[in-house]
Amino acid sequence: MKYIPRRGKTNFNVSSTSIWRELFVLVAGLLAICVSLYLVLGWTVDLVAFHISPRIEAGLGRILMPHFDAMSQEGSRRQCLQELVDRVQDSCINLPYHFRVFIVEDERINAFALPGGNIMVFSGLLEKVESENELVFILGHEMGHFVNRDHLRRLGRSLVLLAATTLILGSDSPINDLVVNTMGLTELHFSREQETEADEFGLKVLQCFYGNTCGATDFFTRIPEEQDPGRFGHYFSSHPENRRRINHLRAMADRNDCPAGIMAAVPTCLD
Repeated sequence: MKYIPRRGKTNFNVSSTSIWRELFVLVAGLLAICVSLYLVLGWTVDLVAFHISPRIEAGLGRILMPHFDAMSQEGSRRQCLQELVDRVQDSCINLPYHFRVFIVEDERINAFALPGGNIMVFSGLLEKVESENELVFILGHEMGHFVNRDHLRRLGRSLVLLAATTLILGSDSPINDLVVNTMGLTELHFSREQETEADEFGLKVLQCFYGNTCGATDFFTRIPEEQDPGRFGHYFSSHPENRRRINHLRAMADRNDCPAGIMAAVPTCLD
């Protein structure tokens, strides 16, 4: 009698599930764990940031500023901008900082806040403003980041993102970039919320300083298209789409039109 081997009805050594399905479930589960961990740690960072004293923050600023000091301009132009910042702070800002402004020679249209009350303004931005009102709104926007400790929260979240991915995946993991990009989308949404809140604070500063909100949206109408994230790029950008920012500010403003002659000229010392 001849023996004919047959395949068993079950085989515990070979999975009946597709390897691609298993890989998808594994990666999706890993992403879910990382994002959940990041959100929890990010929430913790937000709580801690509000309890960091101005003295400790000033110490952190002293650590970071030497790098930016080397990039910044000195002289009458910076002094002129500092005098405007001082007038705005004395009139409308009640925060435990002495704001210091620095001008960075860079054609990009940008400004950002650093710990300790330091505000960096790129020269490319100063070339775009056409009124003092616009400049006060921009400065008020940057001061608004200090109200909500956005600069500290952003720094803390960046460190959490780096630490979480390195701890779970290692620095040389092939899927590290995928996880970082996925969690980065969550961070971009957080950043856009920060920018919107800072816009709202800048509008309040403008109202306080001039008694009106003229010039709040003018600057955004002149930002080059390549720096506007656009309707779809909005979701992949750290800043809201210009159209959304303009509409939001106009909805908040007491008036959408300004009589001729009410706008203050850019200080001549900034030319």
